[in-house]
Amino acid sequence: MSEQSPEEHRDQLPPAVKDRPPRPRPTPEQRVGRALRLKCPRCGEGELFEGWFRMPERCGVCRLKYERAPGYFLGAAYINYGAIALLTTVSFIILRFGFGITTTMLKYPLFAVAMVLPFLTFRYARGLWLALDSHFDKSVLADETAAEGDH
Repeated sequence: MSEQSPEEHRDQLPPAVKDRPPRPRPTPEQRVGRALRLKCPRCGEGELFEGWFRMPERCGVCRLKYERAPGYFLGAAYINYGAIALLTTVSFIILRFGFGITTTMLKYPLFAVAMVLPFLTFRYARGLWLALDSHFDKSVLADETAAEGDH
């Protein structure tokens, strides 16, 4: 793919996108806030999910492509796993040593939490992955949109 100047790239955009003034790059705090509200990391307006688990291919407002490559959201699984492991471990330590609840009494409830919670946090992990990726890979938010035929 050849390098294009921002002006050349902008000329190839659909009129609805081309006529808008360029958006300022969101701050890391804005990106995390948008992720936690399940909004597009670039514009903060488009929804990340159409249902509980289904993501649209692109943002309905700014046309940012969410899944950039096959397996793109594998990093979100690591975020989700890490958050659940940390939460379960901290909960165990507090309940076991802070409140004196026996390990036998804790293992089944904490196991159930560790099995159910990832389904509830799945969407937020994906939003945070997009925010994290857009912070470290500047090209994530730079791609205004693909040509109209790219669907």
